[in-house]
Amino acid sequence: MFERFGDLPLHVLVIHVTVLVLPVGALTAIVFALVPKWRWLLRWPTLLLGLASLVCAFVAKESGEAFVKAVPQLDPLVKVHQDRGDLLFIFCIVFAVVAVAAFLLLSGPTALASGKGAKETKSRPLELLVSAAVIVIGVAVIYQTIRTGDAGAKAVWTGQLPAK
Repeated sequence: MFERFGDLPLHVLVIHVTVLVLPVGALTAIVFALVPKWRWLLRWPTLLLGLASLVCAFVAKESGEAFVKAVPQLDPLVKVHQDRGDLLFIFCIVFAVVAVAAFLLLSGPTALASGKGAKETKSRPLELLVSAAVIVIGVAVIYQTIRTGDAGAKAVWTGQLPAK
């Protein structure tokens, strides 16, 4: 199921979406946590991108494993990439959970002039804890996405590009 899309390996297609969605989702969530006056605007994008990050990471992981099964000689070349991708998937699970928690728990104003729909947090320490968690896991997702992509690119391109 995760091996091909038409004549192309699915992993090659999915990683491009993943490399876009994960950092954008993490940055959106970080801004959501840091800028309370923008929360009315970023609440839904944070939730949706947090969940999309998990889906993208899952499909990238599964399609990568299917790609290696289809071309077994790749296994030793992509070991580091695969290990980093497994860790990234775990980060994305945590990120999705934290994004849902932030969506539900972080306070913020509303875009309505009447003020109707503003979200209040009952506990300031809880709000600070959730905000800190969003920032930490957001930075971790961005960092691990870069590390994973770098390992994959090195596995594919090392020795294949002409010398400078």
